[in-house]
Amino acid sequence: MVFGGIQKSTLIDYPGKVSCVLFFSGCNFHCPFCHNPELAKGTALEQWPEQAAFDFLEKRKGFLEGVVISGGEPCLHPDVIRVCRTIWQMGYSIKLDTNGSCPNVLEKLISGGLVDYVAMDIKTVPELYPQYIQKDCNTDAITSSIGLIKASGLSHEFRTTCIRPLIDKHIVRSICGMIQGADLYVLQRFRLSRVLNPEFFKAHDYRITENDLLEYRAIAEKWVTSCRIR
Repeated sequence: MVFGGIQKSTLIDYPGKVSCVLFFSGCNFHCPFCHNPELAKGTALEQWPEQAAFDFLEKRKGFLEGVVISGGEPCLHPDVIRVCRTIWQMGYSIKLDTNGSCPNVLEKLISGGLVDYVAMDIKTVPELYPQYIQKDCNTDAITSSIGLIKASGLSHEFRTTCIRPLIDKHIVRSICGMIQGADLYVLQRFRLSRVLNPEFFKAHDYRITENDLLEYRAIAEKWVTSCRIR
């Protein structure tokens, strides 16, 4: 197992914990706004052998509290469960970042007690995934993952990067109906730099204003415990 990179220290990626981020390379989605295009394509410039990453985590015990498993899409990798178990046995708390496309793997991680916090990206309403995210997307997998996370009892958040035409107030309302009762819904600002598909932004009026974001937050606050603009 070779990781696509490591962020050695972060105070913002795992709420309330000093953590590091392990990046799994490769993704089954083709989000035009993806800000890690090399990771998504499986061509990450940085390579971290598994043992080097584990040695780093052993040395950082007592300073780091958590490890974020991110990507790419970690749940695509057959080693993700074994990797999480090894990290858990070191005594770390684990946060998983996922796109929700692999509910079977997600269920195993949750039921095995191998994750403590789950963050799932919801790109848009499921019916728009084939048009903008992945042509042959199994949209039932998205809704299944949402259900698993909500029922897990784990701390969790759902996140949406806000660009048109993937997001408007009606789509936000529909997403909130799907995640009703969630701990946290994060509306993420988008900045155009280093994206997977630059041509998309030449063809679409993608901009969403701060006033739009405030309107979306007001909608979401009626459905979820907390909504933040990030």
